[in-house]
Order: sequence, then structure tokens, then C-alpha cells
Amino acid sequence: MALAGTPAHLPDPAADGHLREEKIDSQELLKGNFLHAFRDTVRLPDGREASREYVRHPGAVMIIAQLDDGRLVLERQYRYPVQAVMLEFPAGKLDAGESSLACAQRELLEETGYTARHWAKAGVLHPVISYSTEFIDIWFAKDLTAGPRQLDEGEFLDVFTASPAELLQGCRDGSVTDGKTLAAALWLQNVLSGAWVLDWQKHGA
Repeated sequence: MALAGTPAHLPDPAADGHLREEKIDSQELLKGNFLHAFRDTVRLPDGREASREYVRHPGAVMIIAQLDDGRLVLERQYRYPVQAVMLEFPAGKLDAGESSLACAQRELLEETGYTARHWAKAGVLHPVISYSTEFIDIWFAKDLTAGPRQLDEGEFLDVFTASPAELLQGCRDGSVTDGKTLAAALWLQNVLSGAWVLDWQKHGA
């Protein structure tokens, strides 16, 4: 029997015991300003041992903000690890003790200058499951008001707008390769079609 909320055609997570690994030991490899890396020893389902190296991450948010005319608020930012300027939705890391919504509101304001009257939490994604604990909460925002940006020191990015069709074309032709933005495009497409319904809540004046 599937768990509540689990589609009947998907495997039941309660039956995953034969796939799970058990942590035996953990070693800290690096604690930097951003990265916190570990190497764990685990017991595999067949009883053998293996090592798992991964990065602990506090989690993040991404905001799909849409203007009254339907255009989307997007950013272009240089990402050093891939040595390229990437097209992305606004996003940012959770601060200690910060709620997901508060983080989304803060990041939207800081990076784009926009505030939003209505918010809806769409879901969550895990962008790099093979080597990080990172999760990204997906938020939609509407009824936007423009204002000044509040970028962090040393943060440089351009804000621009695009139609949903333009974004989807960028996903198709390879202009958009950022994983979280590709996932956001899936959500956006289904929300706009009416296939997926959001629970909008008013948060703000």
C-alpha cells in the first residue's frame, strides 16, 4: 500500500530498507567559509563497508517572481566554478535560524529590489544528491513592487525580465543550463497550464 500522498504508481518509500546505508564513522575534511565537507564510512545493504564524501549545506531558496504583465524576474551572474555567466532565477542560502519564506523575501529584495504581496511555496528540489545535503525550496511570488537592490558586498549581478516562452526557449536551446532554473521551468510550465495548483498566501502590505 502506498503512503498517503504517494501516487500508487510510484514505489512505496516504506519499502526502501534494502537500499539504505548505515553510517559507521564520520571524518571532517574541510570547514571553510561556505563548504563543510565530510567523509563517512557506511555499511552497505550487503554488509560491506564503503566511504561517502559529501558537503553539508544549510539549504536554500529559489524565487519564481512574476510581474503583472506575466514576465519573469531573472538574473545573470558569473559563477566561478564553471567560469561562465549563468542565467538564473533569484536564489540564496538560508541563514541560521531563518525560515524559508523569510529567506525568499530577503533574497528577492536584496538581489532584485522587488517585494511581493503574495507568496506560494511550490515544492523542494535536491540539486546535487550525489555529494551534498543541499535542498532548495521553490517559491512563487506575485503582486510585485519595485525598489532599490541591497546587494551584498562583492556581489555583482544583472536583473532582467523575460516571458515564460523566452525562458522555456532558453532551456531548450541551451542558454539556460542551471539545474535549479531548469527545475523551476518545469514548475512554471505546469502552474501556468493549470495542471499544478498553488496555495497563495498574502505576506506583506
